[in-house]
Amino acid sequence: MNTLIEQILEAHGGLARWQSHDRLSAHLSQGGILWPLKGHGGKLDEVDVQVDLKQQWTSHAPFGAADRRTAVTPRRAVVETVDGQVVGLLDDPRASFAGFGLETPWSDLQLAYFVGYAMWNYLTLPFAFAEPGFGFEELPAWEENGERWHRLRVTYPDTIATHSRVQTFYVGADYKLRRHDYDVDINGGTPAVHYFSDYTTVDGIALPTRHRIHVRNPDGGHAPDPLVVSIAVGDVRFG
Repeated sequence: MNTLIEQILEAHGGLARWQSHDRLSAHLSQGGILWPLKGHGGKLDEVDVQVDLKQQWTSHAPFGAADRRTAVTPRRAVVETVDGQVVGLLDDPRASFAGFGLETPWSDLQLAYFVGYAMWNYLTLPFAFAEPGFGFEELPAWEENGERWHRLRVTYPDTIATHSRVQTFYVGADYKLRRHDYDVDINGGTPAVHYFSDYTTVDGIALPTRHRIHVRNPDGGHAPDPLVVSIAVGDVRFG
């Protein structure tokens, strides 16, 4: 394994400790312009999330109603009642976004798919890098906020639903994640810059509890407004 990747995994608690767990659950407080822009303002302001750490599966609850939840994999998005009755189902959800842009509204099932794959990606970083099929290239260092960050270009395998196949990660001197650049393919390729901060440690695993996402400029910078998505992560538990 790439030495830098090993240092990053160790700084976040170590791969062996991560692999001893099967699931992660947390409470999310979310904001930003994306949700009303897509026709779902307020739906996910306060929500619980569960992710499977052995395969890409995510569930959000409540989802639009107190008795509804989601079940999302790379190939299917489901909205169901809490007792398992299917309310809506979308196979091959990624194909449904063909031709979409930043301001194109999403259906409930498209929203479920987006937040499902996105939160699985965010909450499993950086340990997902140990899965088969990833490619890595270390880039020249980056200066930001008076700090010098390692920079890593990561190519994702086709088996993982994610924003874009090629993404760039920025890592501080302590080898913890600071920044994440990607293009949101299902949103017309919108360029995004995603900042991680306010780390906490749960069962020996270091996790950022604050996420801020902006539109990325061609020079790698961004304007402070609009804030596209904000996520505050709390009540993290492993199972």
